[in-house]
Amino acid sequence: MDAMNPRSDKGDTKERAADGPRDADVLVVGAGPTGLLLAGDLAEAGLSVTLLERRPDTTSNLTRALSVHARTLEQLDARGLADELVAGGHRISRLRLFGRADLDPSQLPSRFPFVLITPQFEVERLLDRRARKAGVVFRYDSEVTGLEQDADGVTVHLRGAGGTTSVRGAYVVGTDGVRSTIREAIGLPFPGKSVIRSVVLADVRLAQEPESPFTVGATDDAFGLLGSFGDGWYRVIGWNRHRQADDDTPADLAEVQEVARLALGKDYGIHDARWISRFHSDERQAPEYRVGRVFLAGDAAHVHSPAGGQGMNTGLQDAANLGWKLAAVIQGHAPAALLDSYQAERHPVGKMVLRSSGAIIRLALVHHAPGRAARAVAAQLVNRLRPLSRRAVRNLSGIGIAYPAGPGAHRLAGHRAPDIQLADGSRLYELLRQGRFVLITPAGGPAVAQGPANSGDAPSHPAPARPDASRPTPSRTDAPRPDAPRPADGRLIHAVWRGDRRTALLVRPDGYVAWATDATAPAERAAALRTALLHWTGATPDGTTPADATSARSSSAAADTSTTPTTTPTVTPTATSTGASTVIPTPAHDADRPADR
Repeated sequence: MDAMNPRSDKGDTKERAADGPRDADVLVVGAGPTGLLLAGDLAEAGLSVTLLERRPDTTSNLTRALSVHARTLEQLDARGLADELVAGGHRISRLRLFGRADLDPSQLPSRFPFVLITPQFEVERLLDRRARKAGVVFRYDSEVTGLEQDADGVTVHLRGAGGTTSVRGAYVVGTDGVRSTIREAIGLPFPGKSVIRSVVLADVRLAQEPESPFTVGATDDAFGLLGSFGDGWYRVIGWNRHRQADDDTPADLAEVQEVARLALGKDYGIHDARWISRFHSDERQAPEYRVGRVFLAGDAAHVHSPAGGQGMNTGLQDAANLGWKLAAVIQGHAPAALLDSYQAERHPVGKMVLRSSGAIIRLALVHHAPGRAARAVAAQLVNRLRPLSRRAVRNLSGIGIAYPAGPGAHRLAGHRAPDIQLADGSRLYELLRQGRFVLITPAGGPAVAQGPANSGDAPSHPAPARPDASRPTPSRTDAPRPDAPRPADGRLIHAVWRGDRRTALLVRPDGYVAWATDATAPAERAAALRTALLHWTGATPDGTTPADATSARSSSAAADTSTTPTTTPTVTPTATSTGASTVIPTPAHDADRPADR
């Protein structure tokens, strides 16, 4: 791969070199927010991506989401999209749960200490634009009717206006919603139950402007919310205990007005609905997010109540977790076992969201006196106990979610990396826009070689994979020694702490800490860093990847061993400690630590 042009390897990925021709490296099924973010990430990493969507391109997607939480905004910031989205939305600095418990996101340790109220279609608009710019191929009016997978790839069968056809990719990701055809095609159940029915949703105009762009209310018999789109239209979502009907029973403007009066105290002169619908909400989760070369993300993998506004946010973070791993494996930088960590990391998060949103909605709907008393006590605890309130808002926002890390791992491993200020005035999440690992070391820490092993010139950072003219130049230490730890070309950015922090951090492309050390002895820190770079970026001190080494050995082996995956590493580090430093085991084997710490 040309380190100065990471996208130049589209025709030479490790998997494609070994396997037969395909239509794309990855087929993403479903053009909602989750699919759009994932497709854009993969394309910007240099892969060929086809996005399949059942709808014609003239039919807009039905959108229900209205809130974007802090961690999702950080992920969008790492793609250069957050500021534009924030500029067009409304910031909410206080949340109210089941009408009584107040949460304060303004205390979040984030660049985005608020909940952004903006319609889902605005998120989709930005992600769609980015995906197209990155080269994603969109195929609308393409309904999946089935698939087959083998050791080399997946063939997806389609039906559209032009008849039937098939496409083939190395991997398939189903982001096609709660009624996922991909999930059904790979035989995964979707166990769960309906938690609430006959929820009315409408986009309307108001005769009276609300006191806040986001209004929430609840009584014993109803709950409702009213959110502004910022253009004169408002989203109304409401539930009336005494107006329960099937999804196919039409709702009208009078019912929307009634539920607003019950839940919010008045209807604000609701009029001119541009559309009204009725839906029910389930709690369901697939037991596995992966079967072979097929993955599930977003609502195809998990669905839950709208309480807390976590649905779209959870799906977007699924995509952020999976994208860099698929790219690393397909391009030969990581062993295929890395893909197992998607299940290990994201399935517990999905389960946690089901439980938390379910608890919120059940407390809101409780009708009997003991239940109302328990709800009042829960609200008082949240309002009065700051540690409990902080934990609740951190989990709801996604800021508090962490991934498993092995025994003996550094205390930061698996946790979200904050938007660290760097020595040259740049921010960590600006550097993450390049889609690479970021190594942050103290000033004067170990140098890291970036160019070819035998290059006599001081290395420079390769051109970014995610074009952004406003991106600052990363901080660097002095030129490395010839024997300095050497990541695979184009896989790493080296930056320096601003201030006197002594911890060295390796941050994954999705903004979570892969490895850290507090070691201060130069030799000790350099040795730990060398092992960590080999483990996470797939590089050896001579500049070759483990996959290259395995491939070279395989070429001289007997013919009956030619199917051995070329991504198998020559060294598989285990959890070892060197003083204060720790090498983190492959995430696929780290399921022993809870995801929410």
